[in-house]
Amino acid sequence: MIRTIVKSNNNKLTLNLPDDLVGKMIEVIAFSVDDMTAGNEELSSKEVRVANLKSKLKHFTFNSGGYKFDRDEANNYE
Repeated sequence: MIRTIVKSNNNKLTLNLPDDLVGKMIEVIAFSVDDMTAGNEELSSKEVRVANLKSKLKHFTFNSGGYKFDRDEANNYE
């Protein structure tokens, strides 16, 4: 697996693949990265990326404290 962050200067990009990927089906995905800069190891560290993801997803969480699943109630269709 290769993960590379580059800043393009035009609309063409050349990738050098390692020998073990030659002849295999590969997937290339390109998207803009807003919060990271190429070459900055501190910003690309796993801890920073996890913290960034948690801050973006905090609005999609819920507190299920006090909830109790009742199987009989769930299966009662009447």
